[in-house]
Amino acid sequence: MRILLTEPIAAAGMDLLRAAGEVHVAGVTDPAALAAGPLATADALVVRSSPVTAAMLEAAPRLRVVGRHGAGLDGIDLAAAERLGIPVVSTPGANAESVAEFVLLAALTLARQLPAAVAALAGGGFPAGRSLPSSVVAAGLTGTMLAGRTLGLVGLGAIGRGVAARALGLGMTVLAFDVAAVVPPPGVRLVPLDELLRSSDVVSLHVPQTPQTVGLIGAAALATMRPGALLVNTARAGVVDGSAVLAALDAGRLRGYAVDVFAPEPPAPGDPLLHHPRVLATPHMAAMTHDALDAMAVAVARGVLGYLGKGRSL
Repeated sequence: MRILLTEPIAAAGMDLLRAAGEVHVAGVTDPAALAAGPLATADALVVRSSPVTAAMLEAAPRLRVVGRHGAGLDGIDLAAAERLGIPVVSTPGANAESVAEFVLLAALTLARQLPAAVAALAGGGFPAGRSLPSSVVAAGLTGTMLAGRTLGLVGLGAIGRGVAARALGLGMTVLAFDVAAVVPPPGVRLVPLDELLRSSDVVSLHVPQTPQTVGLIGAAALATMRPGALLVNTARAGVVDGSAVLAALDAGRLRGYAVDVFAPEPPAPGDPLLHHPRVLATPHMAAMTHDALDAMAVAVARGVLGYLGKGRSL
């Protein structure tokens, strides 16, 4: 068996794949380059967050399975995969704890105005002869606590539930909206999306990018949100209208925006989201812990090998 990876994954997963067949790391993610050569002899394809197009799948006559090192499948042409009879496996839940921790980190960072405070301290922005705590207040860098505030989760899957558990531990009220008929964990109340947006001090997004969720948080939703609220997006870039977010920030309606996902990735250096003083922009790193990377690598390797060896996922 020949297993093609567009990029390396953690050693725990690579070892499993190498024990089962010949592993080749292409080192490229461009669909045209992959379709032009490496895919022709591949029995399995493993990608991280790069796209899998119909042309790629059609250029791989031996392909028996596609593995996605991560949870979202929006970058994979699922219709083409189904038409060609190629199953697709992913790793839902493997990175949930890592992302959940990051969401709270991002919310706390925004609530306490840490980027501006760190920059002011490093840049000599606090005058001598005055205590630092007094200077922080004078500079308008006083933060807010999350305890006693309301968190709204848009999506209540594995990551959303992980965020909820941590937020409840901080003393927050937790609301959730999900299009699926889910049973919320103790302490979490399901509400309609409009109510969640109106009532939440922090809104965190945990939905896949689908035709139904593209632009979900646009001008209308932002106008519904509580003035001074914070927005955290570790889901997908297309779920949020970036221009509408910038307008809401400039108007003072939205207090801060934490964004870990972009389209395209990486974003252009001139992307205004990267330079706005009340945006915390991070490089798609919410799941980037050694723990989560090991878990995703093992999960995708087992899923791929399950189809190669038994015709089903392990």
